[in-house]
Amino acid sequence: MAHDQPFLPLAILCAATLVACGKSETPPATPAAATELVVKIGASAPLTGPQAHIGKDNENGTRMAIEDANAKGVTIGGNKVRFELLSEDDQTDPKTATIVAQKLVDAKVNGIIGHLNSGTTIPASRIYSDNGIPQISPSATAVSYTAQGFKTAFRVMANDGQQGKVLGEFAAKNLGAKKIAVIDDRTAYGQGLADEFAKAAQAGGAQIVAHEYTTDKAVDFTAVLTSIKGKQPDLVFFGGMDPQGVPLVRQMKSLGLPARFMMGDGGYTPKLIELAGAAAEGTYASLPGVPLGQMPGGKDFSQRYEAKFKQPIQLYAPYCYDAVNVMIAAMQQAGSAEPTKYLPALAKISYDGVTAKITFDEKGDLKGGAVTLYQVQQGKWQALQTMGGDAPAAVH
Repeated sequence: MAHDQPFLPLAILCAATLVACGKSETPPATPAAATELVVKIGASAPLTGPQAHIGKDNENGTRMAIEDANAKGVTIGGNKVRFELLSEDDQTDPKTATIVAQKLVDAKVNGIIGHLNSGTTIPASRIYSDNGIPQISPSATAVSYTAQGFKTAFRVMANDGQQGKVLGEFAAKNLGAKKIAVIDDRTAYGQGLADEFAKAAQAGGAQIVAHEYTTDKAVDFTAVLTSIKGKQPDLVFFGGMDPQGVPLVRQMKSLGLPARFMMGDGGYTPKLIELAGAAAEGTYASLPGVPLGQMPGGKDFSQRYEAKFKQPIQLYAPYCYDAVNVMIAAMQQAGSAEPTKYLPALAKISYDGVTAKITFDEKGDLKGGAVTLYQVQQGKWQALQTMGGDAPAAVH
């Protein structure tokens, strides 16, 4: 029995040690977490400067899609995925856009949402193409973006060929404009849209009595408008964004230029009405797509967006949301987030989005894109008519 005396404490000690070791060796993470795949989504828009309100709107829509995907627990190729947003400020500057694009490439992003402006999207697109990274722009509408032949370039809204045609036809036929003055800001977007508008307006029987130029930094349009006033146009069309649209329409009123005022999607913002005040009344603008309330998921998206960010949608947030989800859907179909592997699936995708059913043509353009015309009435944008796509001919 003498040999049993030290044995009992030892056994108890070993048992205690095993319990303690068992606690310390319990894996801190689940097996699923160990196989978690991090997918980086790059995004770029103007987050500072005069267009920051639109750029932040883009970023918000993109972030919302990524957070929703993470909350759902998306899997790709059997692995649970955590999406990360890498957002960069391109300042609406083409040179900065290329620097930002290279930075995102170096960060090894799996895909790009952006850029916002055509003038930044186009130069950046070459860098993404050279590195084989899929790029979906939610808002760059210049025809030349997808005309470059890059297999990595896509967009989820109608282009300026479609938008300019609708605007020009509406001005000439619906508004009966006979003498039209055109102003553009010389950006890829502003110039491209103005040219398409002028072509369609002339085809509809209108005369372009002046085509003047400015920049996307200008705030004083007195000289341009004084020159135009002598031509007595009944409509002035501006190809540009709302930071220039606001002083332009205000100065038209102060100079006593009685012509109606029209812009493309760059003017269709709450900010234009807020800053231009009474001068904005009667202004026409367009936005690719159907009105938000008529979008398949528009009402729900709008409510969630406003609850989350405590502000209304400016312009393109729903399109950013769709761009992210289209990219994720392609990754899931391909079973991989590797750009070379999911790119073919993206080109053939058919996705029911918030804004529309999204499919791409051979250039990467949205198939069957609609365009809606709006007018400021009693201080609010009111939808007038939707053309193209499967949309109704009129909006009530």
